[in-house]
Amino acid sequence: MRARGPSRLAWERFKRDRAAAASIAVLLLIAAFAALAPLWEHLTGHPYDATFPGTGLDASGRPRGPGGEFPLGADQLGRDVLVRAAYGARISLAVGLSAALLAAVAGTLAGMLAGLAGGALDTLLSRLIDLTLALPYLLVAVLLSTTFQITSARAGLTMTILVVAFFSVAAFARVIRGQVLALRRQEFVEAARLLGASTARIMVAEILPNLTAQVTVLTALLIPAAIVFEATLSFLGAGVPPPMPSWGSMLGEGGDVFQTAWWLPAVPGALLLLTTLSFTMIGDAVRDALDPRGGRAARGR
Repeated sequence: MRARGPSRLAWERFKRDRAAAASIAVLLLIAAFAALAPLWEHLTGHPYDATFPGTGLDASGRPRGPGGEFPLGADQLGRDVLVRAAYGARISLAVGLSAALLAAVAGTLAGMLAGLAGGALDTLLSRLIDLTLALPYLLVAVLLSTTFQITSARAGLTMTILVVAFFSVAAFARVIRGQVLALRRQEFVEAARLLGASTARIMVAEILPNLTAQVTVLTALLIPAAIVFEATLSFLGAGVPPPMPSWGSMLGEGGDVFQTAWWLPAVPGALLLLTTLSFTMIGDAVRDALDPRGGRAARGR
């Protein structure tokens, strides 16, 4: 019988996690819902920024509930909640995935440089990390949005991704730095250094392969945090500018009328909850698969 390596064993443990399988199924459905946003727009005949006061609002001017021409109801302006939620899913997934990947790359690089180089460079990078973590990120995000006067959806999306990634790098780099400080004392790193390997070669050939598990888990858990960050910014009006919908902006718009139009905050809120919970469950499953001694299986014994 052929021996199974650590990666094969981790994959087999991950496949047995039912919560992860269910979470992947939910995320695939949400991704399909987002990808088919133009189809929903075509089938309903309702562009995400078009208002339909004649059919979307009742005689008293209140938004119509789910059913008929508006499967998930209409908002205060007579816009289709289904179409807007689908386009909002695109924003949330794009920000979450892009910001997490950017933060993973930059945070891993900064953490490795700080932990491996030591000395003045470590001190400088560590203080920059501390300074970033001390900044009021919501205030800075609102300030950036106001300063640059973002009016286009593409510019707003880019700015949101950069802001979310910027504040995520610091926490990522701090964890990676701690891991590198422990690895730099290992014999294989000392041996590579004695053989004349450069710092860059040690980082790529010796340190980085031993950080794969930590980077994977951190990235998986960073995605839901980035999605919530984007929703918070949009809720406060500092995210993607209108009329482009976002789950956060839809929550903010529906907050004032939830007693008479419950579907306005319920639809984006449910999608946001399912998305972040699914990503979190997958991150937990990846962590448990890579480190079964500290996972749910070990805690249950």
